[in-house]
Parts: sequence; C-alpha cells; structure tokens
Amino acid sequence: MLKVNSNFVKLPPSYLFVDIAKRVNEFVKNNPDRPIIRLGIGDVTLPLPQAVVDAMKKAADEMGKMETFRGYGPECGYEFLRQAIADNDFKKRGVDIGIDEIFVSDGAKCDTGNIGDIFGQDNVVAVCDPVYPVYVDTNVMAGRAGEYVEGKGWSRIVYMPCVKEKNFLPDLPKEPVDLIYLCFPNNPSGVGISKDELKKWVDYANENKSLILFDAAYEAFITTPGMPHSIYEIEGAKTCAIEFRSFSKTAGFTGTRCAFTVVPKQLEFDGVSLNRLWSRRQSTKMNGVPYVIQRAAEAVYSEEGAKQIRENIAYYQNNAKIIRNGLAAAGFEVYGGVDSPYIWLKTPGGLTAWEFFDLLLQKTGVVGTPGSGFGLAGEGYFRLTSFNTKENTEKAVARIIESFKA
Repeated sequence: MLKVNSNFVKLPPSYLFVDIAKRVNEFVKNNPDRPIIRLGIGDVTLPLPQAVVDAMKKAADEMGKMETFRGYGPECGYEFLRQAIADNDFKKRGVDIGIDEIFVSDGAKCDTGNIGDIFGQDNVVAVCDPVYPVYVDTNVMAGRAGEYVEGKGWSRIVYMPCVKEKNFLPDLPKEPVDLIYLCFPNNPSGVGISKDELKKWVDYANENKSLILFDAAYEAFITTPGMPHSIYEIEGAKTCAIEFRSFSKTAGFTGTRCAFTVVPKQLEFDGVSLNRLWSRRQSTKMNGVPYVIQRAAEAVYSEEGAKQIRENIAYYQNNAKIIRNGLAAAGFEVYGGVDSPYIWLKTPGGLTAWEFFDLLLQKTGVVGTPGSGFGLAGEGYFRLTSFNTKENTEKAVARIIESFKA
C-alpha cells in the first residue's frame, strides 16, 4: 500500500499567504463595492524596466530563427548571466566570486527550500523568530523539525527571538546548531544588520562548523552607508555561508522568475564539497531558467537597465517612507522601512495580529500580514509592504490614520 511522506501531514493545511487570500476573497465577496488596497504580500506593481523588456523581445526573436535558436540550456545558468552577476553584484563590492559558484534558478523561495536536499536529516536548524515561513515549512517537509508543540513551535528547531529590546536582531544560539537561516535586510521586520553584527555570526559559524544560509533578497533596498549587501563582504564567510539572491524585488521579476544562489568552493563539510552537491542536485532536478528570461536578467546590469531599476526601487523606498513616517506621526509604533520595503508595525490597543488584520480589513479595506504568521515572536506585530502604487499607499495610510486615530 502506498505511504505518503508523513512529514507533509504535520504541516498546517495551507501556507500563510493562502490563508490571507481566503479571508480577503471572502471579504470582497461580501463587500463588492469596498475597494481593497493590498499591502500584504510582497508583490511588485511597477512594470518591468524597458531595458529588460527590450532584451526579452530580442531574445524571443532569436528563438524564432534557425541560426540563433537555443534548446536546452545549462542547468546552472548561461555563462553570460553568471559573469554579469559576478562582475556587478560582487566584484564591484570587492568580493571575488567565480561564475562556477553561481547557480541561476527560478526563485530564491525555491532555492531556500530546495537547499535542504543536500543536508542530512539529523542536522539541527536555527531560525529567527519571526521568520519567513518557507525556511521552517521546508525543514518540516524534510523531517528535521520534530513535532509541533502549541505555544512553543517545532520541537527540533532552535528559535532565535528577534525582539524590540534588541532592535529585532537575534542572539547567537546558546546550544549547538548546524544550519542557521539569516535574512537581512530582514523579512518580515525590515531591519538591516551591520558588518560588525554579521561578523559575529560568521565567526560563530566557523568556530562551530555550522553553515549560514543567508537570504539577501532585499539588499537592493539598503540605504544605510556601510551596511553589507552580501555576507561575502565579511571576512571568513566563504567557508561558512551560502547566499541567496533574487531579481523579484530588485528588478520586478515576480512574474518573470529568476534568481541565483552562491555556493563558494571553499564550503566543505565531512570532506564533501557543497558546491559539487548543489551542482549535482540542480542538474538532476532542474531544467534551468529559460534563455529569454536569462537575457532579461542580464539586462538588469546594463547601464540603462541599472538606471531604470534604481528608479523603480526609489519609488518603492518612497512608499516605505510614506508608510513609516505617516504612521509614526500618527502615534503608531513602527520599525523597518529604511533599508527594506517592509514596515513592521506594533498592533494598537493590545490587539493580536489576526485581530488587527480583520479589523483593518473591515474598517479600511487595507490588507497586511499578521506578524504571528511569521512565528510566535511576531505576535502583536503587523507587516505592511511598500510595493503598491504611490497613490494607493497614500490612500492606505490615510485610511489607517483616520480609522485608528486616538
């Protein structure tokens, strides 16, 4: 008789953002004349930069001609894109990354989830709390999480609370851990991390033979001078860290799908190269990102493409400023939104995160994300994103202030 993967059965019935969508759809059904403003899921609204569109069109034309048609591509990415990434995202910051250490994929969500394939089931996992749910859920699927204990979380996962009193930064684990998930600028809190703070983690990982899984999906939003855009700006990181990057928020690729993961060749555990294992995993389980999409991603690094992308990011950064400053001036307790597109809001009046979600939706038609959906330490907080239009962002802030003013 067929047996299912029992680890999947342990998971909640649906993903956080699926639950949110269900509630919003029900509200829309019951209130068809109430306009919704979505500041919940981190999906962009601005169209792709023209340089990216032009590159896609040119590549599509190439695919329609015998002499330039391309079939199956390299599973880990075309050399032209990997070289552009190495030169622009790393070399310009003084970091030497080889193109054979860069693996192009269809999304950082996929890579942060799939990376667990190359690690043993008995590794101890440490995550920030609150945390992007994919890190936890995929380790549940892999059998590394243990059992869920109400009010405590998964029994075999080490949670690192990120609280206001410590600027939402985690403390180093007090017990031995093997895999450490870090995301900076952080999702969901929106806070960044300094080089000195990140160096503590690199030193810890090297001393304890641990591996850092560093999600840098929001590095393009950093405005604070000196804040690291890559963990490899920290001495010693190449022997203890894998980095994940995405074009989704940086270049508006949420519907286009392209990302990459960096696995340095210096990463060896038990005498085995993680670079080799990840290459083997990807070449077996992934067909690669389409040629047309990779040419589009390459255009991100062109002079015109980079200029257009900076303009788009500045647009979202201004939205974040509108939310942060507007709500702070109205008396709300807000964090993030400076080096990140996310604003971390303290729920007013002692409301739980889901209570505030429902009340906000009913009173204002604004959709956000309950902090408790990111973990137990997220209770009492609420995430808003800056990815809607400027007009809608201003309307949302005005509605919130009007509905929750003292």
